[in-house]
Amino acid sequence: MGAPAGALGTVAVAGTLEPLLGPLTGIVVDAAIFLVVVVAAYVLHKAVIAPLAGRVFDRQGLDEHARRPLQKIVAFVVLFAGVTVAFGAAGYQGFLRSLATIAAAATLAIGFALQDVIKNFVAGVFIYTDKPFRIGDWIEWNGNSGIVEDISLRVTRVRTFDNELLTVPNHALTSDVVKNPVAKKTLRLKFVFGIDYEDDVERATEIIVEEAEQSDAILDDPAPSVRLTELADSYVGLQSRIWIDDPSRADFVKARADYVKAVKQRFDEEDITIPFPQRTVSGRDAWEEPASFGGDA
Repeated sequence: MGAPAGALGTVAVAGTLEPLLGPLTGIVVDAAIFLVVVVAAYVLHKAVIAPLAGRVFDRQGLDEHARRPLQKIVAFVVLFAGVTVAFGAAGYQGFLRSLATIAAAATLAIGFALQDVIKNFVAGVFIYTDKPFRIGDWIEWNGNSGIVEDISLRVTRVRTFDNELLTVPNHALTSDVVKNPVAKKTLRLKFVFGIDYEDDVERATEIIVEEAEQSDAILDDPAPSVRLTELADSYVGLQSRIWIDDPSRADFVKARADYVKAVKQRFDEEDITIPFPQRTVSGRDAWEEPASFGGDA
């Protein structure tokens, strides 16, 4: 008994498509493998790598502004690795080799064109990890100074004390000396009071210390101190050393001005003479000597 005509037609069509179904099935399987590997890499990142990176960032004490770009970098690296493995697992080695060759050539060309950008990016990573300063810190570098307002992976924005906003390439802040006067939350000020040779050094020293102790802006610990540091032609130099707690630039200037004014008034009341323009210094322990007569901090 012969087969039905419909069945014979189906067999004939299947036989005709068989040479096409084999390669098509292979393409579908390879594409499925590729997608599965990429999705697995994504899940691995979300479930394992991202939380692990978060714990590492927590141990390093990174601020939120520092964590975001680093988290993006980690996600990009994981995705890139996942796509690379997916190409290999799906049997796209030939395409992967071609892609790698194109990527290498593009990387070389981009590297030459973006040397400064890359240099600033690497410097930004060092700023995030080493934390020489943070947002809100007062920093000084290469003759400039101001308050840090924002830190990115390419530039740092600093507001000067003249209210100018400077956009500073990160490389400029890692290739030179950067002072952070309040890195340890306190600032030491030094001011040399000059008195006449005929005046009482011990009494002048007591007045300088007393006025420091009476100031709310000056810390009791470390305690204020006075040293006789100079025997100049026209005056005896008494160097006062005081500490301010976590000051802004405005706090520092006001505290110093109020303190010096109070000492001057006491000197006038007790007939202690200031015969010569005084010189002033501000800074941390490394700044040992006064810089110049009448210098502004």
